[in-house]
Amino acid sequence: MAKITYIAIDGTEFVVEAKDGSTVMENAVRNAVPGIEAECGGACACATCHVYVDPAWVEATGEPEPMEEDMLDFAHDVQPTSRLSCQIRVSSALDGLVVRVPESQG
Repeated sequence: MAKITYIAIDGTEFVVEAKDGSTVMENAVRNAVPGIEAECGGACACATCHVYVDPAWVEATGEPEPMEEDMLDFAHDVQPTSRLSCQIRVSSALDGLVVRVPESQG
């Protein structure tokens, strides 16, 4: 299990316990984190689960695969730490992960 903190656009923090093997997106949806729409259900076919990974966690979450990079082209206000939360697998190494939800989704 890992604790993940989602920071909404208004600064509200949502701290959730996430099972290993699940995704950051699945846990956001399961816990009704506002701003994570996840229209494709985690198939990496949209950009509605876009998040900004806290800079301290960029290395731990890894680099986006080419398909994710392509989908990020459809996200609004892409930043160097942008990721699709459906592509970040939870593991104990991500205990304490912090992500921010952007103002709007793609």
